[in-house]
Amino acid sequence: MQEDEDLAISPQAGLPAVVRRKGFFETLQQRLPHGATHLLGALASVALFAVAASILANVLSNIRFADVVEALKNTSGGQILAALFFTALSYLSLTGYDVAALRQIRHRAPYRVTALASFASYAIAFNLGFPIVTGAAVRYWIYSRVSMSALQVANVTVITGVTFWLGMTAVIGFTLVRGAEALAALDHLPAALHMAVGVLVLSAVAGYCAWVALEPRRIRLRGHVLELPGPGSTLAQLVVGAADLCAAAAALYVLLPAGVDLNFTAFLAVYVLACILGVVSHAPGGIGVFEATMLHALPGASQGSVLASLLLFRIVYYFVPFIAALAVLGADEGRRRWGALREAVARIIEERAP
Repeated sequence: MQEDEDLAISPQAGLPAVVRRKGFFETLQQRLPHGATHLLGALASVALFAVAASILANVLSNIRFADVVEALKNTSGGQILAALFFTALSYLSLTGYDVAALRQIRHRAPYRVTALASFASYAIAFNLGFPIVTGAAVRYWIYSRVSMSALQVANVTVITGVTFWLGMTAVIGFTLVRGAEALAALDHLPAALHMAVGVLVLSAVAGYCAWVALEPRRIRLRGHVLELPGPGSTLAQLVVGAADLCAAAAALYVLLPAGVDLNFTAFLAVYVLACILGVVSHAPGGIGVFEATMLHALPGASQGSVLASLLLFRIVYYFVPFIAALAVLGADEGRRRWGALREAVARIIEERAP
């Protein structure tokens, strides 16, 4: 096997000969100067963030602070409780990402450990950004207690990323087809165009599912070979990813003012697009980029009231879980330290006993 291959696909032992191919992007990456792809990616992220910041600044210049405060006061306790419920449902769905990943790498761990690693890693990464670094660091801290190596944690991080993008792709395809008419009224593009793009996206998802179902697939990432989930696990990934996104979108949807004239399916398409732009920008939690997209896209209500909903969503979906994750991690670490201290004291007393 060539050392410079970034991607290699092979069946397991006993199947036909190993298939190796080098794709267009890998060849292009080799022809560019060293580090050029990282620089281009960084420049694209900065450019996207700058455009979003400009849009957001323009929108904020036309919003009165008093309107935002008034909209916050008009938000009912029932709306906030509903947002908290859907937030909890979203983070519960996120634990399914890690459950699927652990099953794929064939590692057993108690669900309480899996849930803690998932919740803490996402709650912290969503707020601090750079999820590959922050999320992986939190996961390793917790999963090392159940004898997981750094390489296994890296595999879990990759597989959870695949789950996220599978769910994202499936949801955007479904919403483009199902909400074609509402989206056409929103962006003034033909409904048939939305439906055609949605069908293409769903076809790509179906093609991927068929591809992994034909035979075991493996990818090479930075010299390490990782087996992709099979058809059953892939379908489970799709369900988990879609459930997470729908619950997260619902947490914002229930906070929106009454004037937003958009059904949930079309809103879900706008929400996923805003999330994608936020992820591409590499801003922590997509802050700024997400808000600019939502303020620009949502029709009907005043932008002041929509901004109030977005601020509440930031608090409910990002800040509250972040504080809760820090508290849970602190309590869990304190419990472990206390347990270790009790065992040490017990051993000392036992050794000194006559």
